[in-house]
Amino acid sequence: MSTQQNGAAQQLEGVWRLVSSEFRTNSGKVIYPLGEDAAGLAIFTRSGYMSAQLMRPGRPAFASGDQAGGTELEIHAALQGYAAYYGQCEVDEENKVLATRVEGSLFPNWVGSRQVRYYEFSGEQLILKTTPIPFGDEEFTGVLTWERG
Repeated sequence: MSTQQNGAAQQLEGVWRLVSSEFRTNSGKVIYPLGEDAAGLAIFTRSGYMSAQLMRPGRPAFASGDQAGGTELEIHAALQGYAAYYGQCEVDEENKVLATRVEGSLFPNWVGSRQVRYYEFSGEQLILKTTPIPFGDEEFTGVLTWERG
């Protein structure tokens, strides 16, 4: 989103709740990295920023109750069950592309990167798709469906 709002940027503005998060392979398989009941929010601001957080419900709590005192297994489960990033975004209406310059992310490799999502609106839903991600002999495409929160 830029400071000059276009039609799609205006449609994006606000809070969106995650309906589904799935990855589809080029061979037709569907997997759910955060579970079939993944939860999340995406927020798009008028000033051109976005933030997205997704999680696997039911992640185990840290037995110690101390955020800095989790066991290696607890920390691993917490990290593997959560995705989050934020940054300034731009909408390319002609190509239906949403590009975010990542300023912060739970996954350190994304910081400073440009994350591209293809978007479409379907009724009250926003569907975001990733570019294909190579993984061994397969390619995965993430498909996230959101509804206004």
